Amino acid sequence: MVTRTTADAKGDVVVLLIGMRINRFWAVHLWLPVMLAMLRMLRDLRREPEQGLLSRVLLTASPRTYYVVQYWESKERLYAYATAPDAFHHKAWARLNRKERSGKLRGQVGIWHEAYIVPEGSYEAIYGDMPAFGLAAAHGQVPLEKRGRYAKDRFAYRSQKAPGPERVAQSERAPEPEPEKTG
Repeated sequence: MVTRTTADAKGDVVVLLIGMRINRFWAVHLWLPVMLAMLRMLRDLRREPEQGLLSRVLLTASPRTYYVVQYWESKERLYAYATAPDAFHHKAWARLNRKERSGKLRGQVGIWHEAYIVPEGSYEAIYGDMPAFGLAAAHGQVPLEKRGRYAKDRFAYRSQKAPGPERVAQSERAPEPEPEKTG
């Protein structure tokens, strides 16, 4: 019998995809430091859970392209880590920018990231006979029945977490008062 579960995420989900592409394999002295810096940042974040990284998955898209899917506690925690002047990320990014400005990296190694803040009701997950993975590793795992058997039910699920003002639909807001008519 297949055990089906879903992620126990509540509220918005913050996902960061970040990676690199080796454009010139023989330029090991340029792309290897980028890869090692990425691995060090992940190690540092694992040691300091208060930074807000909940979980990560290392992936490869090809022999040239490596990336990490990261799940963060909040966009504020992600921003704070990305901009912290004392974090290794800041030093690594400054070093990369210097090399890029000097033209040393041009065409040798590519870097990229994409960040997503996904509102509740805009994500769903299903896992069959899987340990906690991806979103479930970040937010916990519950039996599928707890959120609904069908995707439409899981999309419709709402946690008890009260939505913030930016999450209240325009139609749910109190109507604006009518301007007073004069004359």
